[in-house]
Amino acid sequence: MCFGSNGRALDGGQFLGINQLHSMTAYLVIREGSKWTDVFRLVDNESITVGRAPTNAIVVKDERCSRNHAEVFQSGGKWVLRDLDSRNGTLVDGQRIHADHTLQAGEIIRIGNSHLAFVHDLSQAFPDPHSVLRTAQAVEPGAAGSVEENPPDHESVLETYEPTTITHRRGQSKLLEPPEEEDAEVTLPKLGRAAASLCRLAFELAKAMDVETLANIALDGLFEATQVDAGAVLLQARHPNPKAKSDNLEVIASRSDSPHRYHRVSQFLSSTVMRDGQGVLARNVMDDSQLGSRDSKGDILATSVICAPIRRAGNVLGVIHLYSTDAGKPTDPDDLEFTLAVADTVAVALENLSRQQQLAENLSQIRDENVQLRERLGAESEIIGSSEVMKQVARDIARAAPSRATVLIRGESGVGKELVARAVHFSSPRRKGPFGCLNCAALSETLLESELFGHEKGAFTGATERKIGKFEAADKGTLMLDEIGEMSPQVQAKFLRVLEGHPFERVGGSEQIKVDVRVIAATNRDLEKDVAEGNFRRDLYFRLHVLEIIVPALRKRPEDIPELAEYFLHRFVAETGSKIKGFTPRAMEELLHYRWPGNVREMKNVIERAVVLTRSEYIDSDDLVLSTLRTAGDTDSGLIEISNCKGEAASLADMEKHHILAVLRQTGWNKSRAAIILGIERSTLDRKIRRYDLVEERANEF
Repeated sequence: MCFGSNGRALDGGQFLGINQLHSMTAYLVIREGSKWTDVFRLVDNESITVGRAPTNAIVVKDERCSRNHAEVFQSGGKWVLRDLDSRNGTLVDGQRIHADHTLQAGEIIRIGNSHLAFVHDLSQAFPDPHSVLRTAQAVEPGAAGSVEENPPDHESVLETYEPTTITHRRGQSKLLEPPEEEDAEVTLPKLGRAAASLCRLAFELAKAMDVETLANIALDGLFEATQVDAGAVLLQARHPNPKAKSDNLEVIASRSDSPHRYHRVSQFLSSTVMRDGQGVLARNVMDDSQLGSRDSKGDILATSVICAPIRRAGNVLGVIHLYSTDAGKPTDPDDLEFTLAVADTVAVALENLSRQQQLAENLSQIRDENVQLRERLGAESEIIGSSEVMKQVARDIARAAPSRATVLIRGESGVGKELVARAVHFSSPRRKGPFGCLNCAALSETLLESELFGHEKGAFTGATERKIGKFEAADKGTLMLDEIGEMSPQVQAKFLRVLEGHPFERVGGSEQIKVDVRVIAATNRDLEKDVAEGNFRRDLYFRLHVLEIIVPALRKRPEDIPELAEYFLHRFVAETGSKIKGFTPRAMEELLHYRWPGNVREMKNVIERAVVLTRSEYIDSDDLVLSTLRTAGDTDSGLIEISNCKGEAASLADMEKHHILAVLRQTGWNKSRAAIILGIERSTLDRKIRRYDLVEERANEF
């Protein structure tokens, strides 16, 4: 496209008819395609420059045009054309000029792909009076041929900008379709046919899903476009033998359209191509050392051979080996050119295929790791224990899992409330969704609200960016809130609205957010007492207390202690690589008689410490570091049976007698364990049993 004076586009607001321009001295008329479109009037004693730079009088937007390409100026009453040392030169009537050229009327100046006609009479350039004309500048009033003197004939002036007209439609390129025989033999030259074949072949190679298919597609394209009747695609072996004398090439796919089977490329040719990274065309090969292609009678099978490297990023991945057995159809350099192009295209396709396979393998690996993580998470969620109370917990989990209702898990600290919550989640329809956990007692009121509902940037000091809360992160999944009784009344109110299905806002934000989250709450507090004292909202208590699971303390399921101890022992032995085989009878008795104020969490830490410190094959009682803390939250009503005294005052001896009997009943009259629970020596317990005349046969009297 050409532009007008001072680099500006020609103004289409003023048009001059041919008759009005006849009196002008000289013109440069620009042709775009098949139409002459732009007219520049040459003014006496003014120089006109032509080039790609916007500072030129005539700007030609063509990469073949130099920034300052040519100049037209007046000398001795004639107009002269001068080439300004342009890169591609200036042509007049097809001849490149090397010096100043005096322009003659009717001469065509060619600059790049643009044509400029030099004329004195516009009729010389425009035989059709209806051609579109545009002037580079307005004609001064009063001048010969001015608009005022000769108003234009509007019938001879056409609109400059015509509406867009669609001339062709096609759904698919012809280059991707097999050519017809007439096109291949008559209308298309050999290079054009090769380019079209290469285009179709590259399109098919991109669709290959494995290496063997890719190699067969490449051979089909090569056999179609070249004068060969046998060949193969060979790639470097995945695990090459460095001591092998062969070229370590594996035949991926081969083909032979001749009566003879395909003969593998010779070591000489393959090593040459692999070493130099260049394709070769060999003819009149006379011995096996060069070709390796003789039939059983010793006759030469190939009249010409092509061997091209499959190379990518400086590495040779393999070779394409082709040959012709028909003396009337030998291969030529054009066939070598095409084979090299196909080999490079195959290399790109192989690289893309390798990346696809790598991505697929990575995706498969990530999926496997995801499954393993879920299995591991599920394993950590397994409830260890076969006692009757734990069987009841398992039944409660099974009943609660399918529901969408809120679950309240109650139990002392360390009993495994989070494991129960995980078991509920992974047994529910939400198992594929996220599982989040938040300890409400570990954060202040402001931070707890931010953790639950998120916050906007600048909501408070330290809020440097937007944060997504636990509720948003657990959408379509489950959120466990541990120590729910520690939540402040203000946060309880907002939490209750979310539980009831209302949207919420981030701290410092105004956007309404609604999520689908199942809430599992856990506590070791007496919520009923907190409600009575006003420390916990009554409406929130009833909203949480829909499904309840009570996890018993470890001391209330002593039959599970050996199973738990063995579980933790095997786990930590596997992690540390220890050679410990088990517990001594004395150590196991110690574990059974211990009160376990820290419940399962304490047992886990005790076993882990013993595995690390024990130097023998068995853990003994001396290796167990047990605390002397008293248990918290012991609700065994049978420990002190004041009710037997019928509300009357009881002596200290009576209370001790009833308490010792209750402990003996709880332990199944295991005196050693009862002594540990009571905090006295075994001999002291025996004396008190004799003193109070407590025998197992008389236990039912109390």
